[in-house]
Amino acid sequence: MIFSFPIKAVATTSAFLLICATTRAGTADDLIKNGETCDLKLQAVDALSFYLPAERLEPNNAHLLACIARQYRHLMADAPTRETKLRLGRIALDYAQRAAAIAPNDSEAQLSPAISYGKMLPFESLREQTEAARHIKDAAERAIKLDPRNDLAWHVLGRFHMVLASVTGIKRALAQLMFGELPAASNEDAVMCFQRAIEINPARLMHYIELGRTYAQMGRTADARRLINKGLAMPDIEKDDPEIKHSGRETLAKLQ
Repeated sequence: MIFSFPIKAVATTSAFLLICATTRAGTADDLIKNGETCDLKLQAVDALSFYLPAERLEPNNAHLLACIARQYRHLMADAPTRETKLRLGRIALDYAQRAAAIAPNDSEAQLSPAISYGKMLPFESLREQTEAARHIKDAAERAIKLDPRNDLAWHVLGRFHMVLASVTGIKRALAQLMFGELPAASNEDAVMCFQRAIEINPARLMHYIELGRTYAQMGRTADARRLINKGLAMPDIEKDDPEIKHSGRETLAKLQ
């Protein structure tokens, strides 16, 4: 279950990070190493208390900028309001875009904006969603071209296909009329992407659950149950795992 913290805590967190950004001492390498230790424990505030001072020392470190973007996405997941989520998401996107601009040949840096755009999608207008969809597809495909074994890039591309394939004809027609042609997407492409992600990294539960949810959209009920249940049986490791499991359970509940 995703927990939330009160609005007052958001302001307190921001103030804490501002103080830490000016008081943490050490070399950039030491600060990044300490930040990564916190990052692995999903302690976003603590990680930023090291990463932000490191950024002052190495503002053009693409890996560091991508790490900072990830922490703001984690904070976004726990934020209590749409406005706070979008504010944190835009901070994450800014860091992600900086990383991508600095490291055009780095797969992880190129993928970071796509993930940030994707996190904001549920809270944005139809215009913003339409524009974001194009950015997500382009960034994920660029990341895959740079590193075909980037399982997270395959997952993001799979999500793109799964979500757009579920868009109703009326909503798609409205978006295309107002904002231009939407990128092509299909459940079949989503299946291929998620299967590729599983082949590369079978330890990520999100790959199985999202593949199962795609099968559910296709009416392949038995396959949907099998894949979702496989993911649900795996332990939570990553920040998004509880939320993805929740989506999986909702899908299972709707299956006939």
